[in-house]
Amino acid sequence: MRVSKIVLLSGGLLLSQVSIAHGPLPVSLKGAPIPPVPGLTDGSDPVVVDKNMAIALGKALFWDINVGSDGVACASCHFHAGADSRVRNQLNPGFNSPKASGKTFEKTASGGTGGANYTLNKRDFPAHQFKDPFDKLSEVIFDSDDVVSSAGTFNADFGSVTRIGSLLDNCSSTADAVFHVGSINTRQVAARNTPSVINAVFYYRNFWDGRANNIFNGSNNWGDRDPNAGVWVKTANNTVVKERLQLINSSLASQAVAPPLNDVEMSCKQRTFPALARKLLMRRPLENQIVHPNDSVLSVLSFKGNAQRGLNTRYKAMITKAFNQKYWSYNSGIGLFGGAVEQAPYTQMEANFTLFFGVSLQLYMSTLISDDAPFDRATRDANSRPIGLSPEAQKGFTLFEDSHCNICHAGPALTSAAIVTNAMMVEANPNAFGSSTAASEGGISRNVINHDAMLNFVNRFMDVGFFNTGVTDVNGDPGVGGLDPLGNPLAFTDQYLAYLAGNSSKVVDKNVGIATVRSCDFLKPLARQFNADETRTGLGNYFNSDEPGTIMADPNGNKNCVNRLYGTKSAYIPTQNAAAIALADPATRRMAKATQGAFKVPTLRNIALTSPYMHNGGMATLEQVITFYSRATNFDSDFKHSFLIPTSTLQADKEARANLIAFLNTLTDERVVYEKAPFDHPELIIGHGHPGNNTQVTTGNFIAPNVATDALVTLPAVGAEGTTTPQQNFENNLAD
Repeated sequence: MRVSKIVLLSGGLLLSQVSIAHGPLPVSLKGAPIPPVPGLTDGSDPVVVDKNMAIALGKALFWDINVGSDGVACASCHFHAGADSRVRNQLNPGFNSPKASGKTFEKTASGGTGGANYTLNKRDFPAHQFKDPFDKLSEVIFDSDDVVSSAGTFNADFGSVTRIGSLLDNCSSTADAVFHVGSINTRQVAARNTPSVINAVFYYRNFWDGRANNIFNGSNNWGDRDPNAGVWVKTANNTVVKERLQLINSSLASQAVAPPLNDVEMSCKQRTFPALARKLLMRRPLENQIVHPNDSVLSVLSFKGNAQRGLNTRYKAMITKAFNQKYWSYNSGIGLFGGAVEQAPYTQMEANFTLFFGVSLQLYMSTLISDDAPFDRATRDANSRPIGLSPEAQKGFTLFEDSHCNICHAGPALTSAAIVTNAMMVEANPNAFGSSTAASEGGISRNVINHDAMLNFVNRFMDVGFFNTGVTDVNGDPGVGGLDPLGNPLAFTDQYLAYLAGNSSKVVDKNVGIATVRSCDFLKPLARQFNADETRTGLGNYFNSDEPGTIMADPNGNKNCVNRLYGTKSAYIPTQNAAAIALADPATRRMAKATQGAFKVPTLRNIALTSPYMHNGGMATLEQVITFYSRATNFDSDFKHSFLIPTSTLQADKEARANLIAFLNTLTDERVVYEKAPFDHPELIIGHGHPGNNTQVTTGNFIAPNVATDALVTLPAVGAEGTTTPQQNFENNLAD
């Protein structure tokens, strides 16, 4: 099967309730295909020539505190079931909100003053509260747009790096207008909750708003959107040229290269990847951290005998062994320059460090697949439903299905955002997610965009795998409805609507099939033809038939395309002129969209360990999440999906809620709980806030005199056999 076709089979397997009451089933993750990346490790001239070494490089870089400007590793926010369980100094005022309240901290639900270095407690959740938790029409007794997320770096301006010695970059600390106690800076906190990296390889796009592009360009997270992106390649005549790179299904690589340069998460302001390379290449990986002698990946590179700090190699040597030499073997400078102090030209290896970093982390994180949960081991009936769970969990699974949870949380990763994997599985077996009806009656869309019913059953265009579920005010965080730094919409939907109106220049994601979307594959058809001369669209004369001459240039053929759900010829699209008129008059809703406040559907795997929940971290327990959905969420808007309706069974029956939680608990892999391979790791030193509280902190941090001392916690190195102590989740860390 051609990979380009896989990308277009993108319907996220959302089934209409008209045809199938509940949607496609969640199924075992065992054997689920990882989205292929042609040219990465295969072919005559692959990017990676030693996959095992690249995985080792990725694991070392992921856990190494040298990667951050001031001791923050990627793992510092992803150390607990791939997420973060810290409770002190974890509040952000809501930076993604345009409201004034998004720039200042608010009081918490418990009555605390919140702010920097605040310690969360159980009474601070949920972030939006009703007098009757099961009745959305009851009085709102608390609301805050503050976000529970992850502490990162101190506010500072980048200067230079050193090749050996201190783990700190040379940065100038500057006063922080938000993250401070008195005049003392605290560590900054990211603006959205930290999702788990476990099973993240299945997402078509990463980050809550999808800004980690499916295409990795070797330079940043923006894929084809960045016309200047590329990598330096050594040619046969011993010169070096910059070439475009387009690794599809590589959103993990796109995601991986963003935090190391983010000046809230890991970096001093204005640091670059070549500068980070200059800092790391001659160092021993993990030189400040103990590596377990039985580490499932790194043991072959560790010092023999007892656990010691670091690996018995250098980052430069690992890159040389892992990657195609055309990306690192040019020995002269290439015209790029270093920081203010070091002006020596960067080498090709330094200049291409973004490529090495992103690809190696993707390959490492692709091994973090938790496919051995009780749900995966359960036997299945003829319709793919589990029958080997406990009686309580079996009832919970039925509730999960009856409550339409699996419309969003479908397939092996329990997310409709796993577009490629879901499509591959159903194309190989129409019964993969239940009855063959899933495939035969519109269960698979060929698009990265859908047309479906929102609140009040107004049909709107939407990005597959991204939903507005009413967690927060729609006028707050825009989610996938936001913009990239160049002002382009993050959403595929906006690009598709512009394309329909004849403005192809607005299609900035060139390789995701936007120009080949087939209207007959939408869940809700744009039009239906009842006879040769009549079109019932509800849109007047704004739509023409799919005769030759319309703007759809689908190589698979939009003509005679039949909507399998309705059994009718329904491949109707607007003319360019009609689309342009409709877009200019949003009140008509003829080209309505549902991207504002929509966020990526997260996996439910290991959900018992990955609280706090939602993009704002506003819920601490599964009970709070179920209560939220049982009352049909917090906020209504035109962008909220129509299936989010009150669920009387869950509202009235405590035992039913307990059964649903029992099912959700079957999604947790014991290897994750006990950190067994592949979830073992080196030692990690993390900051858990600062000594003191949100009104007083101590100075004395060797980073700078105006920053607070870190309260450090050391997580010991764990080998492949894991540990005997189960991981405790975020809720367990909260005081009463």
